[in-house]
Amino acid sequence: MRVIDLSHRLDKQIPVYPGDPPLSLEQTKTPEWDKYTAYALRTGLHAGTHIDMPMHMVEDARFACDYDPALFTGEGLLLDARGEDPVRMKPAYRALPLRGRVVLLWTGFDRRFYEPDYFTAYPAVEEELARFLLDGGIKMLGIDAPAPDKPPFPVHKLLLGNGVFILENAANLEALCGLERFTVAALPLKIAAEASLVRAVAMAG
Repeated sequence: MRVIDLSHRLDKQIPVYPGDPPLSLEQTKTPEWDKYTAYALRTGLHAGTHIDMPMHMVEDARFACDYDPALFTGEGLLLDARGEDPVRMKPAYRALPLRGRVVLLWTGFDRRFYEPDYFTAYPAVEEELARFLLDGGIKMLGIDAPAPDKPPFPVHKLLLGNGVFILENAANLEALCGLERFTVAALPLKIAAEASLVRAVAMAG
């Protein structure tokens, strides 16, 4: 089985959403002085590749730890949205099998992850497409950009308000191009919070 990494590397240089605390990753123990190695991580939960829970944007009391892990895995479907801004509904999408799928929007914007305008110039998803995917029964929407929308975040509220999780800052989606079938897993930590860092992967073959 081939496992494809869809995540950004977490390190001290990782950019974070404007207004969020910077990520801190520091070595706290060394073999020379302590006889072992240890690091300490301090970060907001929307840094790097992460998944949003409903309570992030809508009234919902459930934390990430309250959901069945099976909800964060599923057969994947890659939609090529490169060069689109905004990302719109297409007639061809009406023939796609959507129910229970993890839909990944490949915009190619992850290549600009470290550029200054990464959090402002990304392509947003039109509500028509988001509603179509919701009505089709998807379980998760992923995108290789900071978010599927911009303030006041209508797509967030639409999807999260209807139990569809959002995977943000995905990476390397081009590696899925041409695969007939693959499974996506983006498991959150068992954490009492509104979001979680994830190691998102796709499995094929």
